[in-house]
Amino acid sequence: MVEGAQLKQAETGKRYEVFHTDCPARDMVDHVTSRWGIWVLISLRSNDLRFYELRDSIQGISEKMLAQTLRALLEDGLIRREVAPTTPPQVTYGLTEFGQDIGEPLTDLFDRITKRLPADQRPPRGG
Repeated sequence: MVEGAQLKQAETGKRYEVFHTDCPARDMVDHVTSRWGIWVLISLRSNDLRFYELRDSIQGISEKMLAQTLRALLEDGLIRREVAPTTPPQVTYGLTEFGQDIGEPLTDLFDRITKRLPADQRPPRGG
């Protein structure tokens, strides 16, 4: 989805029909709330990361799933991909302004959940 198209839709005062299967916003919601999409956005909330740093920060994700998730979030305009002209090229991922806006409530949700977990359900620190 192109950010300009989204802004144009909002400016006309029309709302997306999010419960309709053809709604473009529905695909974006699916990408953000997918098994790995939410973790990519939360992982990138503080700083930009290279592919392997991102993979290591999200335990359990395969390289294939990370690549697919990054591709979908890039197409949605939520993350950006920067390639440094080095040998070999260094690829870094970060949140766009739109991605930061979407990521804030996800981070808040994550923080609320982890604060409310009983101490015996929390993972050990440093692990």
